[in-house]
This record gives sequence, C-alpha cells and structure tokens, in this order.
Amino acid sequence: MRSISERSSPVVETTYEALREALNGNAFTRGERLPGERELARRYGVSRATLRQALAQLAAEGRLMPHPQRGWFVASAGVLSEPPAVLQSFSEMAQGRGLRPTARVLGQKVRAATLDEAERLGIAPLSAVLDLERLRGLDDVPVCLDRSVLPLARAPALAELDLTDRSLFEALAAEAGVRIDHSAYALQACAADPEQAAALGIDPGAPVLVGDEIAFDEHHVPAMLARVVYRGEAYRFQTTLFRPRR
Repeated sequence: MRSISERSSPVVETTYEALREALNGNAFTRGERLPGERELARRYGVSRATLRQALAQLAAEGRLMPHPQRGWFVASAGVLSEPPAVLQSFSEMAQGRGLRPTARVLGQKVRAATLDEAERLGIAPLSAVLDLERLRGLDDVPVCLDRSVLPLARAPALAELDLTDRSLFEALAAEAGVRIDHSAYALQACAADPEQAAALGIDPGAPVLVGDEIAFDEHHVPAMLARVVYRGEAYRFQTTLFRPRR
C-alpha cells in the first residue's frame, strides 16, 4: 500500500521507489545495516536531504529502522510495525513487508454476546456473535493470538467459512458488504499467562503487548471487537504526535 505523501517532490518519490525496489529484491537482508547516507546519496544521485525523506517514509512503513548513532537497518523478520494513522489487518501488515501471514484456527463458534460485548457492539444483550480465535504467524513463526467477536446478524456467512488464512477485513467486505473504516485502539504491556505462553512459544511471565480494538464501518457502526496478544519482541506500534496549538 503506497502512503508516500502526494506533496513529496518527484525526486523524493523516485528515490523512495528505488529503495523500495531494492528492499523487495532482497538487495539488503533483514537486520542488515544499510550503507551510510553519504554513500546511498551518491549511489542514487540525490542530496542527503532527499534521501532522508525517502528513508523516513520506508521507516514509517516498517521496512527500515533508524538508529541514532548507527544509521539505518532493514527491519528484522518477525517484527510487525503499524504505519502511523493507517488501519491494516494482520495479513496486510505482513504482506506489505514481504512476509507470509500464516494462521491456525483455535476456535470458531457462535455464542451469545456478553453484556460488555453487547454494549460495545451496540447490539441487544445475548445476541448471537461469532467468536473467532486464531494463532497468527509470520512464515510459520507464531507472533500473536488474535481473538475477534462479530455480530452474527451482520455477517452470518462467516460462521461457516474457513478463516484460517483469510483476512477478516477482506472477508467482511466480500461476504457481508461490511467495510472497516476506522477503529478505537488501546495497547497495554502485560505478562504472558501459561496458556498464552504455550501458544506463542515463550516463557510464562514473558512480556506481551495486548491490543484491544473496536472496529467501525464507514457508517461509524461497530462491526467487530478484537483482542490481540503479541509477543513483546515481535510488534512495534508507531504514531504521530502533535503539540496543541496555543
């Protein structure tokens, strides 16, 4: 997914595309340190200011990682990094970084909504919901436990679908005409309980990041609840912060 600013100059965009092609073509391996900015600027025939804009965009997309003293590094395998202000499914994040998303369904059932779920989804208490729990991975390496709860009335076809390796965002749009538009997202650091640790291949008590989300459709109607438990070393959340105007 392209997200480079439309206000960027043509030379910045050309440099961005050249660097992205080099990354996609495995000119640099994951975790490798890139040549210095002076060398890269010479190689691509641009100024260092132009180069830095292109590098910063690739870092915002999770393809590169800057280090204040050591320069720029290719993002390591098994690390997901959400671009600022961009809502993506797990599959989209993985594929955007050249990784293969994998999944194993741990549970897929229809049940009655709890009072809390009904309130957050804006449905009647005890309404039917689809409860889907999957172990998600990158190239078969476990990365997170993903549990989603959806109002069954909005997407009844999903109850019978094989959702092993399918994006829920894509399935909702294709099978129910529900398009996820935005979400309310909260992230918290926790310690893995024994069940989470066993699934993710980590020690009990190891750090995990827990993301709780309410996803809304284009009409601002709640469409899905999600709770994702990430291995602490496999997920990075980025955002853009602004100072209030005075």
